[in-house]
Amino acid sequence: MNRPQDRIPGWGADLDRANRPAVPMERRPPRLDGVHWGDPEPQISDVEILQSTEHFRRPPVFGTSVPPRGVSGWIRRRAFRHSENDLRHWLMLLFADRVDVVESLASDARRSPRARSAVMIAGAALAAAWLLRRAGD
Repeated sequence: MNRPQDRIPGWGADLDRANRPAVPMERRPPRLDGVHWGDPEPQISDVEILQSTEHFRRPPVFGTSVPPRGVSGWIRRRAFRHSENDLRHWLMLLFADRVDVVESLASDARRSPRARSAVMIAGAALAAAWLLRRAGD
């Protein structure tokens, strides 16, 4: 009987061990003897690193460029009290990102007159859009 799958190379390879390319397991080039890769030296941090409740050890390398700060950092600390499979964990992290944007805008507005005017214009535009939309309802 001539079936269409008979023309496909490798079809049903898991049925007959003689046709499986990985049996017997053979490595080319072979593994090097006597090589041992030890655990890397852990990274030292001088800022707070938030860690999931599922992981008991920190990874050897992690980012420290944006440590948690302000209200967004407070929200992130609360989010990491929940498990990663809990929806609250991810929603709180998303909300903390949005709060961080507002905090950064406020911080920029305090430092620079140009940024301050841009924030004021953007805020006025949003307020005007909100008022116009409310008036149309």
